[in-house]
Amino acid sequence: MRKVNLQLSYNNQLANIQSPIFIHSIVVSMEEVVVLIVGAGPAGLATAACLSQFSIPYVIVEREDCSAPLWRKHTYDRLKLHLAKDFCKLPHMSYSVDAPTYMPKSTFIKYLDDYIEYFSIQPRYLTVVESSIYDIDGKCWHIVARDVANCKIVNYMAKFLVVASGENSAGNIPILPGLENFPGVAIHSSSYKSGISYSGKNVLVVGSGNSGMEIAYDLVSHGANTSIVIRSPIHVMTKELIRLGMTLARHLPVKMIDGIVVMMANFKFGNLSRHGITRPTKGPFALKSETGRSVVIDVGTIDLIKKGSIKVHGGITKVEGKIIEFQGGNKGSFDAIVFATGYKSTTNMWLKSGEDMLDSEGLPKKEYPNHWKGGNMLYCAGFARMGLAGIAMDAKNIADDIKRNIDSVYG
Repeated sequence: MRKVNLQLSYNNQLANIQSPIFIHSIVVSMEEVVVLIVGAGPAGLATAACLSQFSIPYVIVEREDCSAPLWRKHTYDRLKLHLAKDFCKLPHMSYSVDAPTYMPKSTFIKYLDDYIEYFSIQPRYLTVVESSIYDIDGKCWHIVARDVANCKIVNYMAKFLVVASGENSAGNIPILPGLENFPGVAIHSSSYKSGISYSGKNVLVVGSGNSGMEIAYDLVSHGANTSIVIRSPIHVMTKELIRLGMTLARHLPVKMIDGIVVMMANFKFGNLSRHGITRPTKGPFALKSETGRSVVIDVGTIDLIKKGSIKVHGGITKVEGKIIEFQGGNKGSFDAIVFATGYKSTTNMWLKSGEDMLDSEGLPKKEYPNHWKGGNMLYCAGFARMGLAGIAMDAKNIADDIKRNIDSVYG
């Protein structure tokens, strides 16, 4: 396959630039790149791998000191991939045959390390993108990044810009009356590692997605007196049912699949409404497709709820010291709160000229599967709320589109 080398095309533009320039003891340099990828999580790594298949040069930057920092630093110890490995691989590299079907995070991180080595991906760590704007006249992106390790500002000029910083950039903690005066420990789930330090304490988990349910299970297993806030209807499934549904999705319509898996889940778990858990009106796969909301894949939490080992509460109305009041008037005293209340995108803090692709919350305006492309050679990877399978699809689409654009100009 022929080598695509666009770096030379910028030489004339840089001929008169002195680099590096020293301003107030900060080194400022200019660097031209074909593709700049922001974020070295699975989405950024997958995009880099797909570009390398076409020999398209790129630079990938990451604000933290490692690849996939969310997986390495901000997930709890007992985490496993909730989907079978068949639905979680990144492009152009399968898992080893001896990898477990549902991988613990350590195995998945090893896979990412092998992926980086196999495709010779070299992220520039501790590089924080501070601003980016599209130059209509120059038909390129101007990106300002701070190289923390080398105390340097790098001004990148890129033909293509890929936002792979993800929809999970920062932990989201809701505003609750009185929370600022809570005397105990209040953390986001991204800071939770294990329940070992909460033994014998009264702990409230806020949020009933997969993280919240699994953290509640982990807390009980370490001897904590655990409660959980469940405000909205949720689909509770087993991992086997989800694997069945995803396999059937290749052959059957979503409505039929939803009917099958909901019937089987009801048989497995029974009526959970008396335990404070109700199902949404839409089926699990339809809901995921239309809203991005995931089902809860049970790890044993439901049995603990049924036994009373985990108490279920509605939404929080206020916090008064250690006392938390819930909808309906119930109250409880807690030593710690773990907010498993999701994440938010921080892309809009640095990305300008991206209004046609991302909304005010930094999420795609277009619905899946057309969400990944904006104007002016701007792309996003990992924003589909479709997990690793969605990331793989985004990366392939982005690389294919960049190649088409390059071929149309230099072919």
